Amino acid sequence: MYYCYQFDQSLFLIFSMGTRMLFCLTMLSNIHFFLAQDENQFIYNGFNGANLHLDGVAKIHPNGLLHLTNTSILQKGYAFYKIPISFNTSSSASIPFPSFSTNFVFAIVSQIPSISGQGLAFAISPSMGFSQALASQYMGLFNLSNNGLPTNHVLAIELDTVKNPEFEDINSNHVGIDVNGMISVESAPATYFSTEEGKNISLMISNSDPTQLWIDYDAAKKLLNVTVAPIRSSKPNRPLLSTSIDLSLVLLENMYVGFSSATGPAASEHYVLGWSFNRTGPAQNLDISKLPLLPPKRKSNQKPSSINIVLPIVATVVLVIFIGAVYFVRKKKYEEVREDWETEYGPQRFSYKNLYIATKGFKEKELLGAGGFGKVYRGTLPNSNLQIAVKRVSHDSKQGMKEFIAEIASMKRLRHRNLVQLLGYCQRKGELLLVYDYMPNGSLDRFLFSRIKQNLSWFHRFTVLKDVASALLYLHEEWEQVVLHRDIKSSNVLLDADFNGRLGDFGLARLYDHGTNPQTTHVVGTVGYLAPELSRTGKATSGTDVFAFGVFILEVACGRRPTDLHGVPEDESLVDWVLSCWRRGAILDVVDPKLEGKYLIEEMELVLKVALLCSHPFPAMRPNMRQVMQYLEGNASLPEIQADSSICTSPFTPTNEESELVFSISSSYGKWSVHSMSSNE
Repeated sequence: MYYCYQFDQSLFLIFSMGTRMLFCLTMLSNIHFFLAQDENQFIYNGFNGANLHLDGVAKIHPNGLLHLTNTSILQKGYAFYKIPISFNTSSSASIPFPSFSTNFVFAIVSQIPSISGQGLAFAISPSMGFSQALASQYMGLFNLSNNGLPTNHVLAIELDTVKNPEFEDINSNHVGIDVNGMISVESAPATYFSTEEGKNISLMISNSDPTQLWIDYDAAKKLLNVTVAPIRSSKPNRPLLSTSIDLSLVLLENMYVGFSSATGPAASEHYVLGWSFNRTGPAQNLDISKLPLLPPKRKSNQKPSSINIVLPIVATVVLVIFIGAVYFVRKKKYEEVREDWETEYGPQRFSYKNLYIATKGFKEKELLGAGGFGKVYRGTLPNSNLQIAVKRVSHDSKQGMKEFIAEIASMKRLRHRNLVQLLGYCQRKGELLLVYDYMPNGSLDRFLFSRIKQNLSWFHRFTVLKDVASALLYLHEEWEQVVLHRDIKSSNVLLDADFNGRLGDFGLARLYDHGTNPQTTHVVGTVGYLAPELSRTGKATSGTDVFAFGVFILEVACGRRPTDLHGVPEDESLVDWVLSCWRRGAILDVVDPKLEGKYLIEEMELVLKVALLCSHPFPAMRPNMRQVMQYLEGNASLPEIQADSSICTSPFTPTNEESELVFSISSSYGKWSVHSMSSNE
C-alpha cells in the first residue's frame, strides 16, 4: 500500500510539472504572436487567422494564400490590416514622423499568356472603403473625378502590367510610386540588381512566378526606396526606385496599410503569399519555406476556350470606346480659348482644369461674393496648395480682349504690399477668369455694413485708409506707368489675415504713360463714387480716383454707403451731409455709431477734412495722393479750411476751364459750387 501511494504521488508531481511547462510554452507562444502583431509591426507567412479586412472579390484559401482577384473581368479586390497605423504627422509633436518598412511576396498569374490585367498595389490610405473607386487602370484606388486630388492622402506602390497612356505609363511591366493619383511620381521597368552579375536583370512581374518586394522609407532623409527581386534571391543592395519625398505632407495621423488589385477587360489572378510590416524600423524577413503554394499552373497543352479569347477582346473594344467618350466629354468640360497672340503672356495663364479642381467645380459653397462684373470663388490649387480667389468675368465679344489681357499681363507686374496680387488669368468662350491672392478676412464692406458680430475698430479703420492711400500713390506715381483704378470703394478693399487693407479688383483699371493723357472716354465706375466732371468729359484721371477715395474715406468713418441717405435731406449726398454737419460745428455727428466713441478726435477730424478735400467738386482743388499720404501720416499740415465756406485756402487755383466747370456740376453739389464761386470773386 505504501509503495502504491508513493507511485501515485510521483505521477501527480510529473503531471503537475508537465501542465506548468505546457502553460509556459503556450504563454511564450502567445507573447511571440502579440509581439509579431502589435500596433507597430506584424508578419504573416501565410494568412490563416490574419487580422485582415477583405473586400471585393478577395478571399483567403485554406492553405493561407491571399487571393485578391480571380479570372472575372473588371473586378476589384482588397486586403487591409484592420488596425490603423499611427503616423505622427504633427510638426510640433515630440515624436518624429516614423521610418517604416514593409516586405511582401506576390504573384500575378495571367489567364492568357502575354495578356494581363491590370495589376496590384500596396497602398497606405486613410480609409479601407473604396466603393467609389474604379477597376481596370485605376487599380481600385481612384476614379475619374478624384484622381490626382491632394485631398486623397494616398500613397501607393503600383505593380502595373498594362500600359495606360493617359497615366503616362512607361510600359506594360513597371513599378511606380503613386501619390494621390495614378500618374506616378517615379516609375521604372521591373528589374533587379544582381550582385553576382553586376547588372540589372529584367523581371516579368506577370509571369506567374512569386516575386518579393521591399518598401523602405527613411523619414530623416525623406527618402522612399522600392526594391524587387525573385523570391529565392536575397534583397538587392540597389533599389529599383529611390525618390525624395516628405510623406508627412501626404499621410494623415491614422492610416490603413494593405493591398488593392483590379482586373480590366483581360483578367489576371493576383496573389499575396506573405507580408511583413514595421512602422518603426526594418520589417522582419519572411520565412520562404513557410509560405503557401500557388495553385498548379495550367498545362501547356490545355488550350483556352474561344469565349475566353473573344470576351476580353470585345471588352477591350468597349472599354476603348468608353474611355474615348469620357475623354471627349472631359475635354469639352475643360475646353479653353487660346489665340496665337497669347503666347507672349503664357506664364500668366492658368489652365481651366486646375481652376475647376481648385474651386471644386465652382460650387456655391466656395462662393466668396458676387458683383456687377462676375462672381468670386475661393480655391486651392491642386499641386501647390496655394489658396486663391478666382473671379469669373463674362465677356461676350472678342473685341478688346487682346488689349484687356495685355493690360492684365502688365498689372501682374504690379508689386505693392497694399495691392491684392493678380496672379494670372484663363480665357474661355464667353468668359474670362482672373486669379488673385486669397484674402482670408474678405472685403472691408462686410465689416462696415453687414450684421457680423465682429466690429472693425478705429485703429484698424485708420490703418486701412493709410494702406489704400499708399496703394493709390504707387499706382498713380511710383510704378512705370500711371494706373487708374476707376472703381475705389469699400467692397474692392480686401483685408488680409492681419486686417491690413489691400486694394483689389482691377477689372476697370486702365494704364497710360506718365506725362500723357488717358484715352478712355467711357464713364465707368460705381454710382456715388463718380467725380462730377466725369458726367461732362467722360475722361478718368488720377483726380477722379482721388474723388472716389474721398468718398471711400467717408464710408469708413461714417459707416454709410454713399447711396445710403437714410436720415439725410433729400437733396444732399453723403459728401453734402458731412459738409453741412461741419459747417454747423458738429462734424463728429457723422461718425459711425458702431465705434461707440472709441477713437481719437484729432484723427477723426483729420480724416473727415481730408475726405472733404479729396471729394471737392473742383478737380484742381483736390490734393494728389502723395499729399494725401503726407496729411494722413502727419507729415504735412492740412490747408486752412473755413467752416462757413466749402473752399479752403489752398495752393491749388482752378484754371479758367475748371472755373467754367462749376456751371455744369450736378445739383447735388450746388451748395458747394456756389460757395466756391463766391470765395473766388
